[in-house]
Amino acid sequence: MKKIFCTLMYILLVAVTAPVHAALEVFACEPEWEALTKELAANKVKIYTATNALQDPHYVEARPSLIARARRAQLVVCTGAELELGWLPTILRESGNPNVTPGKPGYFDASTYVTMRDIPVSIDRSLGDLHALGNPHYHLDARNLLLIAQALSARLVELDPANTAFYASRLEAFKQAWQTAITRWEKLAAPLRGQPYVAQHQAYTYMNAWLGLKQVAVLEPKPGMEPSVSHLAQVLTQLEQTPAKMVVRSAYQNPRPSEWIAGRAKISEVVLPFSVGATKESNDLFGLFDDTIARLLAGI
Repeated sequence: MKKIFCTLMYILLVAVTAPVHAALEVFACEPEWEALTKELAANKVKIYTATNALQDPHYVEARPSLIARARRAQLVVCTGAELELGWLPTILRESGNPNVTPGKPGYFDASTYVTMRDIPVSIDRSLGDLHALGNPHYHLDARNLLLIAQALSARLVELDPANTAFYASRLEAFKQAWQTAITRWEKLAAPLRGQPYVAQHQAYTYMNAWLGLKQVAVLEPKPGMEPSVSHLAQVLTQLEQTPAKMVVRSAYQNPRPSEWIAGRAKISEVVLPFSVGATKESNDLFGLFDDTIARLLAGI
């Protein structure tokens, strides 16, 4: 009996004193990267997201709370391509965390793993809010998420090698489910090919390339600039010559320009979630694309 008691005490002591593998602290710049990291890492990570789907990711205040989160982070996952240029550099600098600065393993710039579109030939700020590295809204082409998932999983392994087998199994499961979903989405979206529409912001370049939509006009006179009534009137005149089926904006954007055009051109206004969590249907990455395609189909 004494021997059994001593054995049990030893097992208990080992269990209490054994090192606990803490979850990896992740700072995600946008909700889509929080969602992808969860798909790949589940409970092996603890994620804080700097923005939400109803917030313009171009314009974020570098609040002390964000700096504190970045200070504790072991991995920062962001869109890159200058999307966060107005706020992320300040947060990383003020955090004093050298492990999550660009070039270090703790900094993951998803844009480096995709082929960028809309790269300007020259940068002239008089032309609006141009991104020198290309259009940063590449997550709206679901095929890009496969490329990014592969790279992000490898980075998780690099930072947390003890869970290599776990990350490998999660990646494989995600890839299979995502490829199946892409096939389904492309079949569902077939009626969208060639359909003309108006965009409020130049946010859908990658979606157009994937689903074959035809963008015939943009409401913003320059990227990031709110359109005046006189400019909207010019777009309306343009639509008389080149009709559109719908006007599309993202959920975080000012609704007035698209409502103005929709009412006068007698076309549908379609509000896309743009990121995870903007609508009750877009509560994860799969829901984001389910809802996006459903709304576009309803618009035509």
